[in-house]
Amino acid sequence: MTSDSDIENLVLVDFDDRGEAGRIARVTFNNPEKRNALGVGGKQRFIDVMTELRHDDTLRALVITGVGDKSFVGGSNLADMRHYTPAQGHAASTKTHYACDAVRTFPVPVIARINGYCFGSGMEIAAAADMRVAADHAKFGMPETRFGIPSGMEAAILPRLIGWGKAVELVLTGDHIDAQEAARIGFLQKLVPHDALDAAVEGWIASLLACGPNAIRVQKRLINDWERMAITDAAKVGIEAIAGCYATDEPKTLMNAFLNRKKG
Repeated sequence: MTSDSDIENLVLVDFDDRGEAGRIARVTFNNPEKRNALGVGGKQRFIDVMTELRHDDTLRALVITGVGDKSFVGGSNLADMRHYTPAQGHAASTKTHYACDAVRTFPVPVIARINGYCFGSGMEIAAAADMRVAADHAKFGMPETRFGIPSGMEAAILPRLIGWGKAVELVLTGDHIDAQEAARIGFLQKLVPHDALDAAVEGWIASLLACGPNAIRVQKRLINDWERMAITDAAKVGIEAIAGCYATDEPKTLMNAFLNRKKG
């Protein structure tokens, strides 16, 4: 029987305190014996973690990764899935959606640090992140059709990231692609050797910390608006968001700092 502590250990959380700049959260999938595969308990633990973290106003960014150097998330737990009833399949798939949605709608930027296998629900979680960097040995794929089910939930993000043709190829064939191909088709923004993963993540974090904390949160909300709005409507929402930022001191403070630096 799986204990509460066992479930809790499937997803680990730690923080990097950057002083007045705020904190960076790191969420790590921790099931190395099963390539960090996510069962129902692991998905719920991840949802709970993300729900708690989204209320932390000190956060500037969140990094998601897998423990070790073999796997980010190797998919869902097939040992459980093979016995599902329709109702259990519905419930587990709903949790996958909620897990991905927690990433996509998170109030600060989410970086997927992909350290190895990234299949099925793992690729969906990575797709829901804002930025993706992978080690050059990583593998990617949506293998669900090879196990008798379709790719659903946030697989619907893939056509926007990698184009309709490549997304359709992946979900229909279940074929794997290497990290080089994932970068070529635009799934990854960065591709590095494994020992350079942390430096690549830190480069993004440094850039994010150079931005206004409020502006970043407003920008993240606008990015989510872009997904569902026509361009004209999104532009109008953007205008209101910019006006709202001027109700704070952040634009004046950051612009003055830049102009004073230029003069110096």
